[in-house]
Amino acid sequence: MSRPPSSVSRRDLFRFRSRREAGAADVPESPPALERVNGGDLVLARRPAMGSYFDVRVPSRTPGAAALAQASLDVIDAIELTLTIYRDDSEVSRLNASAHEGPVAVSPGLFDLIEQGVRLGEQTDGAYDVASGALSLAWGFIRGPKRVPSAEQLAEARGRSGRHRIRLDPERRTVAFDRPGVVLNFGAIGKGYALDRVARVVKDYWFPTSALVHGGQSSLFAVGSPPDRFGGRWQIRVTNPFDPARPVGTVHLRDRGLATSGGAIQRFEAGGRIFSHLIDPRTGNPVGEGGPASVTVLAPTAAEADALATAFSVLGPEGSAGFLRDRADVGALFVMRGEDGRASVRPFNLADRDFTPDALDGASGSS
Repeated sequence: MSRPPSSVSRRDLFRFRSRREAGAADVPESPPALERVNGGDLVLARRPAMGSYFDVRVPSRTPGAAALAQASLDVIDAIELTLTIYRDDSEVSRLNASAHEGPVAVSPGLFDLIEQGVRLGEQTDGAYDVASGALSLAWGFIRGPKRVPSAEQLAEARGRSGRHRIRLDPERRTVAFDRPGVVLNFGAIGKGYALDRVARVVKDYWFPTSALVHGGQSSLFAVGSPPDRFGGRWQIRVTNPFDPARPVGTVHLRDRGLATSGGAIQRFEAGGRIFSHLIDPRTGNPVGEGGPASVTVLAPTAAEADALATAFSVLGPEGSAGFLRDRADVGALFVMRGEDGRASVRPFNLADRDFTPDALDGASGSS
């Protein structure tokens, strides 16, 4: 069985490329908190959060650029404390533990995010499900170790999963579950939500400026244009999961979110079989071998891009086509394994100004 190189991680799926860089470097594992990059054009602030690194690039000519970059990241601490399921004192952990007993009042941000997650679940026919945490627990994707659950364990987890288990009251801003053991998990949308909040700090700054905001190198939001390129777009190189040395192309981004997910990137082996980390919430099983190697989504918000990248990885290009026909403001780039083992690229809703493909054998045209 052919596999992608072990050195490729979800963190590597796309990289920032500027005018002054022939290629883009990986984000270091232990980076400095503040530095100048791109020949001094940008101030880069970075800090660990949500099991990864978040960074903000702000034009150095912006008054107070360093302070703005650092302040914009301050919002992440509160978001992480709200959304993490790895701390018993987080707001979502307390909600997961008690919402089956009756309605629980939650913060406005958490309620809005749950509401958005439920809505995206409806729009993707359940391929994204904010209430699928029990399935991730059953497979050991949360807290580990990774394992293949028995048929009985999987059936029990499926019985505690699904957005239909959630009861929302917008007037009272309360959340309830219809049975014990339901687990909300924001792993596929929380990072994007945090990026949107960081981007809002930049947009609300007293001096009009721009920024490129990364979350773990698999999600980002581009505010405005790069330095000295008024009306231009940030260039994001999309990595080929089958051949990291040969990118599939470059996305051109302005005032949009972007996220990449990939079943061929995160895997584990058990009993001689390879299992994707991406679970289809409708079946409770990982996405099969025939799914996309990676999916990159452009959307109005990073939260939406994050969730849809996961959903489209489950649905595949054909299953995602209906959603994309109805949403011209959402673009997608599917990287599939061709018959020759090389990357085959299928873009949807991406004009020339959005995406420039590299020359790849087996690449296909726009859908």
